[in-house]
Formats: sequence, C-alpha cells, structure tokens
Amino acid sequence: MTYEELLTQTALHDENIIVMTAENRALVRNIPAVLGRRFIDTGITEQTLVGAAAGLALRGRVPIVHALAAFLTMRAFEFVRTDVAIPNLPVKLSGFIPGFLSDANGPTHQAIEDIALMRGMPDMTVYAPADEDDLVKMLPEIWQSDSPAYTRINTRRTDYIHAPFEPGKAEVICAGSDVTILTYGLLFEQALIAVSMLRQEGLSVGLINMRCLKPVDEQAILNAAQDSALLVTLEDHFLTGGLYSITAEVLLRNQRTARVMPIALNEKWFRPALLPQVLEHEGFTGKQIAEKILGYQTLQPQPEVMKTQFAE
Repeated sequence: MTYEELLTQTALHDENIIVMTAENRALVRNIPAVLGRRFIDTGITEQTLVGAAAGLALRGRVPIVHALAAFLTMRAFEFVRTDVAIPNLPVKLSGFIPGFLSDANGPTHQAIEDIALMRGMPDMTVYAPADEDDLVKMLPEIWQSDSPAYTRINTRRTDYIHAPFEPGKAEVICAGSDVTILTYGLLFEQALIAVSMLRQEGLSVGLINMRCLKPVDEQAILNAAQDSALLVTLEDHFLTGGLYSITAEVLLRNQRTARVMPIALNEKWFRPALLPQVLEHEGFTGKQIAEKILGYQTLQPQPEVMKTQFAE
C-alpha cells in the first residue's frame, strides 16, 4: 500500500480527517477528487496552513498537514509551537523531502535540523520511518493518537519488510557485540549495506531502526550500550539535537556510559545533487559508513571500564 492509498482509505473511513497542504501535492495529488471539501490547499503559506489546522483541530477535526519539511518546521515553527504544541492539539504534520531526500535542493530547502526543532516542544511526538513499508505501518497509530505529531515522510520503496509498529518502540533488526548502528529514515537502507560489509570483516554487528524519536525507546539504546563495544548513531541531520544528542541524553539520564561514534552532518549543509551523488559526496553510502566504522574500531582503545555502569 502507498502513502496516498493509506491516507485516502483512512480519510474515507473517518469524516473528521481533513487533508491539508501548502501547495505541495506530490503526496496527495489524487485526493482532492475523492475528499472534495475535506481537502484544503492554502497555497504557499505554511504559517496559515498550520494556524488553520489548529483551528480545525479545536473543532474536533484531525488535520493531516503536508508541506516541505524545511518550511513546515522552520517557517511555521512559531505557529506549530503556539497554535499546536501549547494547546496539545492532534495536528499531524507530514514533512516532505526531509534530510537527504531533498537531494538537489540547496540549503534553504534542506530540513536537517527538523528533529532538533520538533522534539524540543512539549507534547510533540516525532517519527522518522525507514521507507514506505515502515511509513504505512507507523501512520495508523500516529494518526489515531491525541497528540500532535511530526513525521519525516519517506515513500522510498525497499525490499525490507518491517515489523509492526508500536509507539515509543524501536525496531531491533539484529544484535551485535562489536558494533550496534542506531539509525532512522532514509539511511536505514545504507545501514543494511554497512552491516553486511562489516560482518564480512568478521565483526558482530547489530542494527536498530529507531523510527520513533520522541518518545524514544530508551531501553533499546541502553541494551545496545550494554551489549555492544561501540554504538554508532547514523543520521541525515545536524550532529546537534538529533539522534546523537538523544543517545547522549539517554545515557546520562540513566547514569550509563558507552563508546559512541556519530555519523551526521557536522556544522554544514550538504552539497545539492541527485541522491546517489549526495550520499557519495557526504560520505553516507553503505560502503563509506562501513569504512568509517572499521577505521574507528582500529584506532580507538576499548577499555572494559567503558562498558560498565556508574556506581549508584
């Protein structure tokens, strides 16, 4: 099932759902003819879009809002915070082309600080599916929730069949005693490649699809920190505020320590190009990820004390 098929089916079964967009119809191009007045396009006005969605939510509707992720999370940030998060309204924010998925677009259209912005708001939930199969398994629960939600929309198709979604739970793909990769979204594809390559080098490698970044599955992170000599956080997001920061917060909050290697965008936007070229240039292909981990493993000491829990 595609995103548009799921949204159409869900909206036809629930008259409270309103589908909205800020002149970004790529995901919903066939829906206006089906929903009629329950489809609203505000034009290129993300602030108006979010404000109108909040008004509809106050009247018992469930607005599912579509816009480019960069503009939905930044241009409309104050409206999301003030109109949606503060009153804790069930507005569902669907961010299109987040992270590297904006590939050929320049910095103004790159949403690579969106996780940090959205998770910083009380009551806002944050999701980042690995591919379209993951997306359609996650969205029914997200849409049924009474909480506001931001979802990094990812409709790329892969051959991987994901486990059913449980809110607040990560998807543990496999366990490893040498390395565990924590990732989300688009880079799950590349992480699978990296895992295969690292195993060929004789390493025991785990992989976790974090998929839900707020609320985050703290136990999955803590278990990986306990069972693996190295954690790798992999994300198409700035180093600050994303999964690396989340992992650090979880470890500190639980008085635990671990060796953590971040692979993220550090203080720079990425060079626009077609997606394969973006991944290659920025060092995020499966092969490059595996090489970085192997280099880190070779260069870093591995004292046993790093895997122990702090004294109570």
